[in-house]
Amino acid sequence: MTRASELGLSGEEAAVRFLEKQRFRIVRRGFRFHRGEIDIIAYDRDTLVFVEVKTRENLDCGRPEEAVTPAKQRQIRRIAEAYLGLNRLENAVCRFDVLALVREEDGGFAVRHIRDAF
Repeated sequence: MTRASELGLSGEEAAVRFLEKQRFRIVRRGFRFHRGEIDIIAYDRDTLVFVEVKTRENLDCGRPEEAVTPAKQRQIRRIAEAYLGLNRLENAVCRFDVLALVREEDGGFAVRHIRDAF
């Protein structure tokens, strides 16, 4: 496993813990459809939330959320539509959030939760 994929996995684990502390109910991780993936699908009360997790070791290459480009947003929307259709949830109230994580000196992560990001 590469250093980048290890960072991504540890960031996703930290993201799940963060969301659970916020009382989100995780229903799916790593939902893949065709060539794309939604990192976390969870309920925030009655709202189904599709969460994109971006993790960085530091800010040398910019903030993590800057990697959620318009093209990435379109891809996530298409995958979300597939998830809703496959699970017969077409009428669900939905939202797209981004969790931006940056490694801290103690090995943990600083988490920025961007609700309704796009």
